[in-house]
Amino acid sequence: MIGFKKVLAGHILYGRTKYDHESGSMMFFKPNQLVEMKNLELDEDGFLIFIHEDFLNGHILHDVIKKYHYFDYEANEALHLSPSEEATVWELYHKIETEYNNNQDEYSRELILANVDTMLKYSQRFYKRQFLNRAEVSGKTVTRFNEEINNYVAKGLLASKGLPSVNYMAERLNISAGYLSDVLKQESGKTALEHIHIYLISEAKNRLIGENRSVSEIAYALGFENLSYFSRLFKKEVGISPNVFKKQLLN
Repeated sequence: MIGFKKVLAGHILYGRTKYDHESGSMMFFKPNQLVEMKNLELDEDGFLIFIHEDFLNGHILHDVIKKYHYFDYEANEALHLSPSEEATVWELYHKIETEYNNNQDEYSRELILANVDTMLKYSQRFYKRQFLNRAEVSGKTVTRFNEEINNYVAKGLLASKGLPSVNYMAERLNISAGYLSDVLKQESGKTALEHIHIYLISEAKNRLIGENRSVSEIAYALGFENLSYFSRLFKKEVGISPNVFKKQLLN
C-alpha cells in the first residue's frame, strides 16, 4: 500500500509502532502487515493505492521494490513532502488513477506499474532529502550508533552474545534496520553492518597492540565465532592479516 494523507487527529499504527502526523506524510506498507487507523480526521485530499502481490509477478518491479527500505520503516519514519514534492506525487497518482479507470487493454498494467515505479523512485529521492533536512532534529545517527556499540562492548556483551546485529542496533535506536542503514549510508557513505565491522576492527587493532593474547583469543573475545571470517574481515579493512599486523608490532 502507498498512501498520502494529512492527519489532523487520530492515529495510525503499523504493527506496534505509531506513525508521526506532520503535514504531507506518505506511508508505505508491505503485504500481510497489521495496520490500524483509528479516529482519523483528515485535512484536504489524500489517496491510498493498494497493489496485490500477484500484480507484480513477472514484472521488473517485483524485484526492484525490495530495495526500497522505506516499506520497512517504523516509528517517526513517514515521508514528509514539500509542496513541490506533493505536486510531483499527485501528478503520478492521477496518471495511475486515469489508467486504472479507463478501458484497460494490454498496455494498462505496464503503464500503471511504470508510474508506480516512478513514484517509488521519487520517494527514495525525497527520503534522502529528508534524512539531511531532519538530521539536526533527530541527532547524528552515526554518533548515536557508535555510542550504542560502545555500551554493548562496555557491558561485555561481545563475549556473551557475540557480534551485535543490525536489527539489535536498530532496536536500541528505536528505528527499523532498513531506515538505520539508509540514514547511515546518507550521513557517512557506509551501511550499518559496515559501521559495526569498522568499529570491531578498530577494537581488534587496539587489543592486538595492547594485550598479550593470540589472534584467535582476541577474535573470540570480540564475538567472532569463526577465526577465518575475522581474519578475512581484518585484512579487508586493514590491508594485512591480523597475524602479520601483530608480528609487525612485535618486530
